[in-house]
Amino acid sequence: MKNRIDPELREALELFPPLDLDNLKATRQGMAVISQSIEIAVDESVSISNRMVPGPRDHPAVRIRIYEPKKKNGVLPGLLWIHGGGYVLGIPEGDDVLCQRFVTEANCVVVSVDYRLAPEHPYPAGLEDCYAVLKWFSEHASELGVDASRIGAAGASAGGGLTAGLTLLARDRKGPEICFQMPLYPMIDDRNNSPSSIEITGNMVWNHDLNQKGWTMYLNGENGTDHVSEYAAPARATDLSGLPYTYTCVGQLDPFRDETLDYVTRLCRAGVDVEFHLYPGCYHGFEGVVPTAAVSQRALTEYIGAVKYVLNRHSLVKKG
Repeated sequence: MKNRIDPELREALELFPPLDLDNLKATRQGMAVISQSIEIAVDESVSISNRMVPGPRDHPAVRIRIYEPKKKNGVLPGLLWIHGGGYVLGIPEGDDVLCQRFVTEANCVVVSVDYRLAPEHPYPAGLEDCYAVLKWFSEHASELGVDASRIGAAGASAGGGLTAGLTLLARDRKGPEICFQMPLYPMIDDRNNSPSSIEITGNMVWNHDLNQKGWTMYLNGENGTDHVSEYAAPARATDLSGLPYTYTCVGQLDPFRDETLDYVTRLCRAGVDVEFHLYPGCYHGFEGVVPTAAVSQRALTEYIGAVKYVLNRHSLVKKG
């Protein structure tokens, strides 16, 4: 397996500390210490602020992190960003650099959700937090200088799974409108039995064992049974029609490869516009682990470019 990894990505993987989901508290604390020790470059043209907004009934308020241009020219599109972390880890601040790039390169306003994590808050807590924030974003779009008809949703890994689930939920609840979804290498199949999920073991950032633990915590042990909602595990959805323009990508050495390929194929068959990229030699979250690698730069440029293209394409379609 190591020989199949892109040479630029290999060394960092050997230094990457394996995630310990059996000791979640210590892992979260360790990640917090690491993130606090890294100085995040702040783009002087971007304003970053935190805000509490109304949450679902069982959770009165949700923290959001807003990234917006300090100088706005006209009404902008919006992007709801959902961080990853296997449904059990992560905070919005971990994507500060990426969210600033969305603002500067795609000329949009980004709202990032600090949703509740499992196992303390299993499904549907995190998804309902995301839905509440989408609703708030849509209803307060004009206040943020955003066109409510041009709001997209995006996220990576578990954030990609929440993106796909949220898009299905918004479709079935008849709103708010999502004009674009970008679930990057999404965590969407709780059954954890695809060839790629079984093939990827060992320290590959995310693997079969970690996937099993993450899903078990998120679904309260119901994973793999007949009691799992398609909004929790969108790979289970039988009707993908009526979903918005979709961009996704995955590494060939990612345990989520096959569930992503299947999802893309079924979106195409359902008549959804899809753009998809498969990156050879790449493991899970490669562009975050080694952002300087050539393939990482390509992936980042392509999916940031997709946000810019689709959110602005939607504007042109409306005018036309």
